[in-house]
Amino acid sequence: MMAVFRDRAEAGRELATHLMSYADKSDVIVLGLPRGGVPVAYEVAAALRAPLDVYLVRKLGVPGYPEVAMGAVASDGSCVVNESTVDAAGVTVEAFQTELVHEFGELKRREAAYRDDLPEPALTGKRVILVDDGLATGASMYSAVVALRQRKPAEIVAAVPVAPEETCRWLAQAADRVVAPNQPHFFGAVGYYYANFEQVGDEEVRRLLREARRNSETWKAA
Repeated sequence: MMAVFRDRAEAGRELATHLMSYADKSDVIVLGLPRGGVPVAYEVAAALRAPLDVYLVRKLGVPGYPEVAMGAVASDGSCVVNESTVDAAGVTVEAFQTELVHEFGELKRREAAYRDDLPEPALTGKRVILVDDGLATGASMYSAVVALRQRKPAEIVAAVPVAPEETCRWLAQAADRVVAPNQPHFFGAVGYYYANFEQVGDEEVRRLLREARRNSETWKAA
């Protein structure tokens, strides 16, 4: 399978072309899902001239098979469970709870690291564009959308460069709009669609968020 994108930055710029109706709108905010979604979200926010922040969710991996998602947890404790995966893998309640506690702890650690002690953005009445670098099962994005509903935004747009058709249909049950320019019928994995799919580090996330804040200040001053 040939890669569609050179890297996440290129994917973000391409994704932004499908979201230009949100450009220069004061009620729009872009939220990246760390870590891989943040470089994509940075390019989207820059193209739309919108503020950027992060929204943290963590995949709950099947014990012994961490790449297989049995659910996801968000920073407010909201949890989405893939019951069919849990049943098929024979995951016990104790094993599920152990994974949940571990991932929630990592989520809170990252939240403290990324925000530089800044408060969470106000999302009530906002049009939120929630960005990741791609979806496979979509559990993390679905969990994020469900959790965001409690913040009472005006609209939630789930935006990714690539995702399976069936995942987009499922996600559309939760999000107000799903934007995924590439929806291959036979998907594989997100990394297949990138020539460079290196892991994004915490420092890179912090750097992009700081740069985005400087961009926002420049736009406001103009």
